[in-house]
Formats: sequence, C-alpha cells, structure tokens
Amino acid sequence: ETKRVIVVDTSNEIGGDGDIPHPAVGRARRMQVEMPSLQHEVMIEAVENHNPEVIIIDEIGRELEALAARTIAERGVQLIATAHGNTLDNLLLNPTLSDLVGGIESVTLSDEEARRRGTQKTILERRAPPTFDVLIEIQDRQRLLIHPSVAESVDALLRGRPLEAELRYRDPGGEIRTEKQAPTSLEERERKRPDAPSPPPEALEPVRIFSYGIARNRLARAAKRMHVPIYLVDNLGQAEVLITTKGFYRKRPRLVADAERRGLPIYALRANTVAQMEAALSDLFEMESRSSDPLHQAVREAEEAIRQVLGGVPEVELSPQNAYIRRRQHEMAHAAGLDSYSVGEGANRRVRIHREE
Repeated sequence: ETKRVIVVDTSNEIGGDGDIPHPAVGRARRMQVEMPSLQHEVMIEAVENHNPEVIIIDEIGRELEALAARTIAERGVQLIATAHGNTLDNLLLNPTLSDLVGGIESVTLSDEEARRRGTQKTILERRAPPTFDVLIEIQDRQRLLIHPSVAESVDALLRGRPLEAELRYRDPGGEIRTEKQAPTSLEERERKRPDAPSPPPEALEPVRIFSYGIARNRLARAAKRMHVPIYLVDNLGQAEVLITTKGFYRKRPRLVADAERRGLPIYALRANTVAQMEAALSDLFEMESRSSDPLHQAVREAEEAIRQVLGGVPEVELSPQNAYIRRRQHEMAHAAGLDSYSVGEGANRRVRIHREE
C-alpha cells in the first residue's frame, strides 16, 4: 500500500479478463496490452508516464521485452516478472532470455591462465550484471528453489561449481521447511521420469580425475548422466587419471610429462564434448558390458550417424527413442555442428540428423 505498483497484464492472467481488475490486485494500477508483440512498449510507457516504484510483468518471452526489462531495472525500478525455463542453466542457455540473468559470452584465456584454472582456453563467462537480483525456480506447486544472488549463481554455474540454493517446500503437515540444496540440472530432473534410464545397480569405486584443458562442468555432467562416481581434483598429485584433449597432448606440456612419469593413465579426447567424455568414462569404468543399456546404444547410434553425415551422407534417421534420449541425441548433433529435428508420433518419434543449411 505504500508503493506505486504497475501491473503489465498481457494475457489478463493477473487482473482477470475484464475492464475492472480482480480485487487481489489491490491499489496497483493495471495496464493491459493490446497486442502481445507490443508488450515491451507498454513496459517502457509504464515507467515514463506513471513513475512506478514496482512493475509486475505477466511474462517475458521475447528479446525486446528482455531489453525493456533491463532498461527499467537500470532506471531504479523494482521488477517482478516470470519467464519460461525449467532451471537456471536452462534459462542461461536460452539466447532470447539469457540477458535477464546477465547473458554469456565466450572468452579466450592465455595458455598460462588456462593451465592455472585447469580448463580449456575458450570458456564461457557472464557478459553483464543480471537484470534480476533474485531468481526463484518453481519446481512444483509446493516447492521453490531460491537463488538469492543471480550473479554469484551464474558465475559458479559457468565455472562448473554450482552454488547451493535455498529450497523451500511445504511438508505433508502443512509446515514450511527450508534447506540448502545444490541446483539440479534439466537432465537430472528428466532422469526422475518413468521413461528415463535407471542407474546401474552395482556400486563403483570413485576415481579421482585431473582435467587438463577440459571443461570441468561438462565432465561432471557426463559423470552424472552415466551414474559413475568421480572426484575432480585440483592437484595432479591427488589424481588417479588425467583427461585432456589430443590438441593439448600433442604439445607435450610439462604437466602431461609429469603424469606420464608418474604412470598415470591418460585419456586424450578428440574434442571437448560431453559425448567424448562419456566415451572416456565408459572405458575408464569398464562399462562395455552395459552396452545393452538403451541410452548407451542410442549414444553410439547417434555418434555413428554424426560420423556418416560429416562424411557426406545428406541425412541419417535414428531409431525411435523416448524424450530424454532424443534430447541427448539433439545435443550431440548440435555439438558436432550439425542440425537435427524429430519426426513421428508417440512411441515412433525419432531423430533425424543432417547438415545445417
């Protein structure tokens, strides 16, 4: 009641479908949007003509709206808005909406800095301050995951070391509970679905890995997808295995030479991709016996299709798979610089891989 609040209600989901807004809006002033494509103009108009302290936006879904939101935030107006995305990393990789959380850009490090960080030379970093200071993931009706500092969460996510967020949920007794929880990626949520592949039942011994010129976040993601236990260490002396790329291995840096003198197993990947990392981990944990796993077979099929398309075949159609595996195959195709799309319906839905036009 003490602040001037403007509600930009594009689809009338906040104030209701009528000239008189719903009583829940209170004394806030509602601005309806004549056409969804004009929402960004109404957002700017609200700031210029109504001098608000708080603006509530129905949903941000276009690039012009994301730019308008940044302009409003830079004028000192508090913003409350929704945007479609499963998780923070999912939103970060959305080219249309990534600016809301600061955006990402590719940065090239010097050889020395790349060695110091234990990463590849080209890494991703946050481009600008986030439009929103706080982000809330609505996991379901009774569970919220709160990132109190979007800037810190994005920076940690890009470094492959996600920060713990605050999980709030309502227990069966109706009480609100709060606990710390590491953010779960979209892939981890997909695994909880009935059609997702289940983890192998046998227990595996953890392996300490030192990554040299390899994206640690991708390697950790590959291990999570394959349900294999690894520890990413920062010191070669603590490692049991060294994983690098063929490009780094051919240069014979001192660190690789030290690993060879110590007799450490060295895995040299052709490319810094999740698919290559999964192949190395499969060999490391001797998982060839699990080749009957549908996910394992689908990954191998996608790798073979990618090789065929890169070799000149116009298009390759893969076997029908569930939604989780199809998403994995799309990611592999895009990582190889190819295009892909799904065809078919229901249990017959499958992926086709071809060159980008």
